Amino acid sequence: MKASVDSAKCTGHARCNAVAPQVFTVDDDGYCSIGTDKAVPPELEAAARAGAANCPERAITLSS
Repeated sequence: MKASVDSAKCTGHARCNAVAPQVFTVDDDGYCSIGTDKAVPPELEAAARAGAANCPERAITLSS
């Protein structure tokens, strides 16, 4: 699985990081800083799904 964030949509709520800090890093202002196509290890896929689902702006995309 890969995770990507649309930086134009991210508004810095940092909810992804609150749910899955091992997957989603944020900068000092709370904006998700993973960039695009970050590889997610199989054991963290459930956490990645939860973090993406918790984003109110739907700025996170997960792909296989």
